[in-house]
Amino acid sequence: MDNSIEQIQQEALSQLKTASDRQGLEALSVKYFGRKGIVTRLLRNISSLPREERPAAGKNVNQLKVLLSDEIEKALQRLERSTPEPDDRIDVSLPGRALLKGSLHPITQITGRICDIFTKLGFTIVEGPEVETDYYNFEALNIPKNHPARDMQDTFYVSDNVVLRTHTSPIQVRTMEKEKPPVRIIAPGKVFRCDSDLTHTPMFHQVEGLLVDEKISFGDLKGTLTAFVHQMFDTETALRFRPSYFPFTEPSAEVDILCVICRGKGCRVCSQTGWLEVLGSGMVHPAVFENVGYDTGRFTGFAFGMGVERIALLKYGLDDIRKFYENDFRFLRQF
Repeated sequence: MDNSIEQIQQEALSQLKTASDRQGLEALSVKYFGRKGIVTRLLRNISSLPREERPAAGKNVNQLKVLLSDEIEKALQRLERSTPEPDDRIDVSLPGRALLKGSLHPITQITGRICDIFTKLGFTIVEGPEVETDYYNFEALNIPKNHPARDMQDTFYVSDNVVLRTHTSPIQVRTMEKEKPPVRIIAPGKVFRCDSDLTHTPMFHQVEGLLVDEKISFGDLKGTLTAFVHQMFDTETALRFRPSYFPFTEPSAEVDILCVICRGKGCRVCSQTGWLEVLGSGMVHPAVFENVGYDTGRFTGFAFGMGVERIALLKYGLDDIRKFYENDFRFLRQF
C-alpha cells in the first residue's frame, strides 16, 4: 500500500503543476477528495487490512490527505494573486442609466381632475374621518335606525354606534355644523361597503358635493353637473336626469350620460341602453337642514355624489374595477 500511496502523491503533485485555472484545481479536488475520490477510497479500504497494518496505513493516508489539501489550497491562492483585479473605476464618459419614471395612480389622477373642475366652479375641498359615528353616517342624513334605506349600503360596523363610513356625506353634515351659509364644498375620500364584484370593491373612492345658499334651485344643480360632465368627458356628451330616491335629498335624481363607448347606439358596456349612470344628486332634504340648525324657510341647497372608480372606468373605457387594485405594472404604466 505504501508504494501505491507514493505513486498517487507523485501523480497528484504533477497534475497540480499543470492546472492553470480554478476549474482545473476544483476538478483535482473532486478527483482525490470527492465521494468516490482516490484518497477517500484509500481511507475506506483501511478497515479491510490486517489489524497490525492498519495504524501505519492510516497514518500514511492521512499524511497524503493533508499534503494534497495544502498543495491544492496553495495553488488556489497563487491563482487568485495572479488574477488581475477588475477595474472598479467609473467611466464618466459612458451615458447614464435612465431611471424609470413613476406616475400617479389612475384613481388619484381622476380624483384630482374632478377636484380641479369643481374648485374652478368655486367649491372648496374638505375632508373628514373615515371611521364615523352612526349619527353622522346615517341619522343626521335622515336615515334613522331600522330605516329601509340602510339596506342599500352594506356597512362595516366597528361597534353598534361606530362604522366605516359608507359615503363621504358625513363630511357635509360636519361642515354645515361649523359653517353658516353660503356653503360650497366637495368631499373626496375613501369609503367602505361589504361588496365585491366586477364593478364594486370593499373600499372605493367618492367625491360628494354640497351647495347651500338662498334661492338655490334644481336648475342650479343641473347647470353645475352639466358643466362637470362636459369638462370631464367632452361637450358632445349628453346627460339626463332620471328620478330616483335618496333619503337625504328631495327631489332626487340619478344622472346618466350618453355611453362614451357606443355614443348611444347600444353596447355591452351600457347593456344596450345607450346610457350610463355616473352619479346621484338632489335637493337637500329639509330634515338634514333641521339637524344642523339651518333655516329651511330661507336656505335651500343641492348635493351630489359620484364614485371615482366609476368615472375612471368610463373615462378609460374599462369594464373591471378590480384592475385598479391588482398592482399589475403592465396595466398601471398605461396611465
